[in-house]
Amino acid sequence: MQPRSSAKNVTPASVCLVDAGVWIAAGDPRDRFSSASRSLVLDFERPLAALDLTLYEVANVAVRERRPDAARHLVRTVVTRCEERLVAIDEKLVVAAAELATEHGLTAYDAAYAATARHRGWTLVSTDIRDLVSKGLAVAPDAADYP
Repeated sequence: MQPRSSAKNVTPASVCLVDAGVWIAAGDPRDRFSSASRSLVLDFERPLAALDLTLYEVANVAVRERRPDAARHLVRTVVTRCEERLVAIDEKLVVAAAELATEHGLTAYDAAYAATARHRGWTLVSTDIRDLVSKGLAVAPDAADYP
C-alpha cells in the first residue's frame, strides 16, 4: 500500500469519511458502487478517514460470508489507509449521533458517521442511499466531485 498524502496538505474539506459500505463495495465486483469505491480507496492523494466502528462493520460482513482472510485484509486496509484519521467513538460523538438518529430516523451506527463528518467538516461517502445519501447527509461514491 502506498503512503497517504502529507498531513500538512490536508484540509478538512478534502478528507472523505468513508463508511463500511464503500470499503466493502471496493472489494466486491458485483456491487453497483464497486468501481467508484475502488477508485476512491485507491486514490492515495485523497485523504480518507474511518470510524473505529468501521473495522467491526467490514469484519462482520466478511465473517458472515465465512471469509476470515477477507476480514483481516479489509481491516488492515482501512487502518493503513486512514492512519491517524481513524476516529474513536467517544461520549460527545455518541450524543451527537443520538440527536441525528432521532432527527433523521437513522440507526445510531449511521448517525455516528454523519455526526463525525459534520463535526470534522469532512465529506461523508456512503453506499447507503436510502438512509444517508437521500437525506443529504452523505454522497454516493459515484456521484461526488470530491473537493
